[in-house]
Amino acid sequence: MSATTILVMNGPNLSRLGKREPEIYGSLTLDDINRGIAEAFPEVRFEFYQSEYEGALIEKLFEIEDRGGFAGVVLNAGAFTHYSIALRDAISSIKTPVVEVHLSNVHKREEFRHKSVISVVCAGVIAGFGVESYHLGVRAILGRG
Repeated sequence: MSATTILVMNGPNLSRLGKREPEIYGSLTLDDINRGIAEAFPEVRFEFYQSEYEGALIEKLFEIEDRGGFAGVVLNAGAFTHYSIALRDAISSIKTPVVEVHLSNVHKREEFRHKSVISVVCAGVIAGFGVESYHLGVRAILGRG
């Protein structure tokens, strides 16, 4: 039996984790977070991807859908969460389930962060648990199994 494969994908500004507003996002870098996910779930094969560019994220979703074999996507779309209709349409056009995650509780922050245009096409949403949000996203995908 082949290992379960999950894509963990991050959008703009998440490359700055560990430097950007640590009082909100914590002190871990994206590499630290990815390493922790892989260590917490040794039975899972992960691909990790981050881009500052909307089109690159969309292309990655299409790539993994076309390749097949992915149990799901854990996606922190960053600011694209709040306005990217193109990303929303890409998620809705694939069969691979996507779990939306956020490090912070977006509903306790600025009002513009309260609205997600991608939530409606995602399998679920997890927010406000820091790094654990990613782990909960992985567990959600594994639980769909």
